[in-house]
Amino acid sequence: MPANNTSLLTIFLLFLGLLRFDSFPGLQAATGKLASVPGLYVFGDSLVDAGNNNYLPISISKSNYPHNGIDFPNKKPTGRFCNGKNAADAIAEKFGLPLPPPYLSLRGLLKRETRKSAAVTGVNFASGGAGIFNGSDQKLGQAIPLSKQVNNWLSIHKDLTTQLGPSEAQAHLSKSLFTVVIGSNDLFDYFGSFKLRQQSNPQQYTQLMADKLKEQLKRIYDSGARRFLIIGVGQIGCTPGKRAKNSTIHECDEDANMWCSLYNDALVKMLQQLKQELQGSMTYTYFDNFKSLEDIISNPAPYGFADVTSACCGNGGELNADLPCLPLAKLCSDRSKYLFWDRYGHPTEAAARTIVDLILSDDSHYSSPITLTQLVST
Repeated sequence: MPANNTSLLTIFLLFLGLLRFDSFPGLQAATGKLASVPGLYVFGDSLVDAGNNNYLPISISKSNYPHNGIDFPNKKPTGRFCNGKNAADAIAEKFGLPLPPPYLSLRGLLKRETRKSAAVTGVNFASGGAGIFNGSDQKLGQAIPLSKQVNNWLSIHKDLTTQLGPSEAQAHLSKSLFTVVIGSNDLFDYFGSFKLRQQSNPQQYTQLMADKLKEQLKRIYDSGARRFLIIGVGQIGCTPGKRAKNSTIHECDEDANMWCSLYNDALVKMLQQLKQELQGSMTYTYFDNFKSLEDIISNPAPYGFADVTSACCGNGGELNADLPCLPLAKLCSDRSKYLFWDRYGHPTEAAARTIVDLILSDDSHYSSPITLTQLVST
């Protein structure tokens, strides 16, 4: 893209950011304290999937049906595993960017112009059910594993470089934010596979996860990415579905949470090593999602939540979590008071926004080695 067109695009996006949010769903003026982020590129699983799985013909890992999306503009079930917008959307809004569209929605000749625009402002590559490993979901066509998500990014990178030219594309990417939210499904696979548990103990498996993620982060870095937001695995032992299996007191599955902690520890060390290997040319913030959820669950009232154990959308049992969120599921009346949207632990829109507020907080209680606001200001 010639420089004058790039300037026009920048002015246009700034203009939209100044308009009322309710006039343009999906856009919001960036807060005054946030530095400019020209693009947001998202990798991960169902926590941030914007609808990529809608385009996988045989996948059953989809959420493009009610009650999903009941609080999205026009009550549209987009493929987000949520009642409204997810954390990736909330981050985009905070920086005044359009919601990054799902990569698979940008294919075809009729989408050429949309793809060119999205290549600049951001694309969502995440896929519900995806993992760091190329697991059984990928073999069955159920999800897009991280390695293939990075392949898809390299395709967008090629488009971006063609538009802007190599030098301007590199400058753009160095200021953009690359967000990675993945790992839960690999742990779920480990819980459910006797074969995997035979092959490696929890420490070995979680280290393998961190090592494999490192490979993919290097691929993204080698394409020009410099700023990374890495979100750790949350307390997946405290999801409504896990709690429901404890039929008497509905406590968290502490074994599952322990394995999450093991992975997060390995992840933190890997990121430190990677930055050292890259001689500091990569900057990142790691967000301790485990600790943040632990604090919200132990004291929900200050965060505005009244229920941090049940599924807002589901069916069966005391926690409404025996069945998934299907069109005939029971739906809670006030979604803003629930932490969890469904039995699998996907957050409600209110919960996703709360987490993003914590990610953007100046308090480094959950973020290391720097906060996201510090990252984008460097």
